[in-house]
Amino acid sequence: MMAVLPVAVIGAGPVGLAAAAHLVERGIRPVIFERGESVGAALLEWGHVRVFSPWEYNVDAAARALLDRSGWKAPDSRGLPTGGEIVRDYLAPLASLPEIAPSLKLGATVTAVTRQGHDKVSNDGRKHSPFVVRYEDASGEHRVLARAVIDASGTWWRPNPIGVDGLAVPGEGKASGRIAYGIPDVIGKARRDYAGKRILVIGGGHSAINVALALMELQGEAPGTEIFWALRHSSVERLLGGGLNDQLPERGALGLAAKQAMEDGRLNMLTSFAVDRIDMNGDSLAVYAMLAGKPLDLAVDRIVVTTGFRPDLSFLSEIRIALDPAVEAPPALAPLIDPNFHSCGTVPPHGIEELRHPEPGFAIVGSKSYGRAPTFLMVTGYEQVRSVVADIAGDSEAAREVRLVLPETGVCSADVVIGAETAGCCGGPAPAEVDACCVKDADAKAQGASGCGCGTGNPAARTEARERMAAGSDA
Repeated sequence: MMAVLPVAVIGAGPVGLAAAAHLVERGIRPVIFERGESVGAALLEWGHVRVFSPWEYNVDAAARALLDRSGWKAPDSRGLPTGGEIVRDYLAPLASLPEIAPSLKLGATVTAVTRQGHDKVSNDGRKHSPFVVRYEDASGEHRVLARAVIDASGTWWRPNPIGVDGLAVPGEGKASGRIAYGIPDVIGKARRDYAGKRILVIGGGHSAINVALALMELQGEAPGTEIFWALRHSSVERLLGGGLNDQLPERGALGLAAKQAMEDGRLNMLTSFAVDRIDMNGDSLAVYAMLAGKPLDLAVDRIVVTTGFRPDLSFLSEIRIALDPAVEAPPALAPLIDPNFHSCGTVPPHGIEELRHPEPGFAIVGSKSYGRAPTFLMVTGYEQVRSVVADIAGDSEAAREVRLVLPETGVCSADVVIGAETAGCCGGPAPAEVDACCVKDADAKAQGASGCGCGTGNPAARTEARERMAAGSDA
């Protein structure tokens, strides 16, 4: 029975559909569950945002092979698509192929995964029992049996709250109608909510830069727009990127544009900022916070929260998974992505060995595999699913190969310093899944570099850093 069952793929974003393509390539039938009414539903939430990586890094090899056979016209490999264009020009055509479309269930929210006839504690015959995937759609609740499960559901639907302690601050829920999480389209469909308003942006990553720059564009058209940008840490250089050293040029340009805006005084920067509570005050919000250790009361009209995301593990309660207690990534992967040590760290290409859980036949891939770590590269997810699917197919040799060379990115630079003594590394969530290259300052300086080794033009330091991380070193 197990041999004829499909493999369940949870999520029809870029990584989930890539998993489906690899399964098809190996003659294995997928069944794909997508909670949204369209493939790439999460990408459409930030469909107006242009990603950092060009098309050549955004298309999976197995998916491309299927598309090419259908006569698909590939986008310019050097172009930088928006999230919406990725869905329109890549994911939608892929999902419509006869090899994929019959296996796709849209509007299907997975509510639980278990082993047939076994709860989490039960051992006898467990690994030979099929998985049961329960899901809900417009017609009710259903279940599907599967030989294996690939969870590519992402983290977009679980944004981190405002509190620096990981919790929502008092009043955050009540004020939710005036709070946006992620990257709202402030120039387009959400324009009326932001034009001429006082806006507080909370976050220290590239998503925050995107929001701030878009608000400044709006400010040029609606001069009454006032922007407050709050960072939890004490300086701004960590978020500015590597400028011209970044081999994903769009990301480097983003940091340079933010730097110029700060120098022009168009942003009200708030560093070492922590919200204590939020009160509704008529049509505005009263934000009570601490700024560099001192109380600050701030009245704003809207808040945009770009403080990252976390995985939804609720539907996996009957599956045996192993996660690092801090990062919430698989234990073998966690040291390579822990933001305490790799605030913008490149992660070496990895596959089933780093992603393996105690439950045979189950894997978490894509941005969800990184748990609470802030950065992820789409092409890294493609390598993950190539390896995971090879393992499911019994091809252990292919599962353990490394077939990916990541773009070298210099998002850390000692030259990008504003009001601080030394440069650090950028961090935080990006609008598209991206990685950055970085070693800790002390190690970089030991290599004769200034600041982070990957942003210094020191190829030897960068190579050694990657080799250390590939070997499992913290730095």
